[in-house]
Amino acid sequence: MRLQDSATVASPIAGNAFGRGLWLASLGVLIYSFTFPATVLALDGLDPYLVGVGRAAAASLPAALALLSVRARRPERGQWAGFAVVVGGVIFGFPLLTTLALDHGASSAHAAVVIGLLPATTAVFGVLRAGERPSRAFWLAAAAGAACVTGFALVRGAGHVTAADLLLFAALVAAAAGYAEGARLTRAMPGWRVISWALVLAAPLTVPLSGWLLATTGPQWTGRAVLGFGYVAAFSAYLGFFAWYEGLARAGIARASQVQLAQPVLTLLWSGMFLAERIDATTALAAVAVLVCVALTQRARIGRSSAAAPERRGGRGGGRGGAAAGPPV
Repeated sequence: MRLQDSATVASPIAGNAFGRGLWLASLGVLIYSFTFPATVLALDGLDPYLVGVGRAAAASLPAALALLSVRARRPERGQWAGFAVVVGGVIFGFPLLTTLALDHGASSAHAAVVIGLLPATTAVFGVLRAGERPSRAFWLAAAAGAACVTGFALVRGAGHVTAADLLLFAALVAAAAGYAEGARLTRAMPGWRVISWALVLAAPLTVPLSGWLLATTGPQWTGRAVLGFGYVAAFSAYLGFFAWYEGLARAGIARASQVQLAQPVLTLLWSGMFLAERIDATTALAAVAVLVCVALTQRARIGRSSAAAPERRGGRGGGRGGAAAGPPV
């Protein structure tokens, strides 16, 4: 049978859209790299559950206003399951689990290197849910990157897996599922609408729960707490997804997610600059190894199943005409 006759043969991702997708994914990674240091700041006066849930509650208002401003139509019935995964993964799962891990004693730097496994985990979900077919070279490079960050985390933890590590590993799975499903939805609507709808759909839970936590946990709104919470609410919970989901959809979940291997390096830098956490030679070596793995994954060929890339719908409040169209509105 000829290759082009197979319904599952991978097709190359369009050059212009692919390059733009990598830039957007990189912007998302830059925004997310400040999340752990900002969360540490927010915990200086705020309950971890309030930080984990309240950031989504705060972001739900601008999300609702953004959807109303364009008269965005509601998600279709076939998209509800995907949105449920996004809500569970990136609205509740990842924020709560990582915040609890930081509250349980994990430093921002330690959390960053453990979460460095996220690109490989996201790639697995991309294969399972989005029909992508990474090459063997891609998997080798991704595995090498995962080994680097895992080894670094174990060295830092003196070879032990702590309760904080277990929370971070659970956060990996939650985030990877939410990222992959969000990217699939972004093939049918702009990425900013995906995260906006996810925040609005979660609001009936996040808003009253945040109100209850505000009333019962005695928050202390110090300058550090305000700065940290403001960042995770505005950027980590909302604006970062504008670039991240769009980048995953354009460049492909498996390959674009590997850009996130650079996130631990950036977070370590910010942790040293803003939290005075020590950056030693081991950290520097891990940073170089991770960056090399990122470069290798970008050279590996990634295809997408022809059946897994639905076009974006037009019409009022709909998406753009195709999956390779311009940047999000």
